[in-house]
Amino acid sequence: MSAGHGPSRGQGHSHGHAHGPHTHRGRLALAFAVTAAIFVAEVFGAILTGSLALLVDAAHMLTDVLGLGIALIAAALMARPPSGRRTWGWLRAEVLAAGAQATILLVVGAYALYEGVRRLWAPPEISAGGLLLFGVIGLVGNLLSMAVLASSRDANLNMRAAFLEVVNDALGSVAVIVSALVIALTGWARADAVAGLLIAALILPRAVIILRESGSILLETAPPGLDLAEVRAHLLGLPHVVGVHDLHASTVATGLPTLTAHVVLEDECFTDGHALEILEHLQECVASHFPVNVLHSTFQLETAAHRDREPPTHG
Repeated sequence: MSAGHGPSRGQGHSHGHAHGPHTHRGRLALAFAVTAAIFVAEVFGAILTGSLALLVDAAHMLTDVLGLGIALIAAALMARPPSGRRTWGWLRAEVLAAGAQATILLVVGAYALYEGVRRLWAPPEISAGGLLLFGVIGLVGNLLSMAVLASSRDANLNMRAAFLEVVNDALGSVAVIVSALVIALTGWARADAVAGLLIAALILPRAVIILRESGSILLETAPPGLDLAEVRAHLLGLPHVVGVHDLHASTVATGLPTLTAHVVLEDECFTDGHALEILEHLQECVASHFPVNVLHSTFQLETAAHRDREPPTHG
């Protein structure tokens, strides 16, 4: 006997897969348009001024244009319903999108480090006035994008990656503005290279964090805060449960952890009719003690004889 998420609790079969991703597409589209406009302006500005900080920020903007485009596509895919082939729909699109954005950011950050160090030794001529102008344009646009995405930034990993990219851009624009002021007031041209290195220092750690989180989900690591040893102990502590094996947990998408297990019951549970009652207790135990939605915990109930006939597995 196996059972888990389903209509037994009057929830139907939707499983809450939508998680409201369609409500974020308008915000992403507006942020995408603003970021694309800033990118074009900063490329033009980098050519005019010869600034590394502006060039790196423009390159960062390009990754954000690509990243927000990916996020926009992912949000549309995530809204699609499940099918017979894709039983979870396209929920993992958010994880793939976040991983792609993080990879792009790593490349940009590495380039900024290399070019920044090189320009510290041989700083080029920089137009401080033009640098300041385009830095301000970038900052205003980034603040607008931040305001658009702020209320949805914790909705899922996809939105979080998009918001972090815009925040990084805003900080990069601040660095560009500061370097322009330093050059204008002191004539120290290396301030541009320092600003470029600063932007790289902002990009790389966040890229690594997002890449690690998305990789963890793709590798089906147990959700944070879920200790399978504790889950096993809780389940074994329930009346009539004599064994737990093939215990697995993973995250399908943000806010959607899942858990499956084979639970061995005493033989009489299958003859006196209270196996289904025990199933309810199993799901309630997991839902009340651990971060797993009861609709996404699945248990196979079996006798000791059935367990002994199964091939040896891990878990």
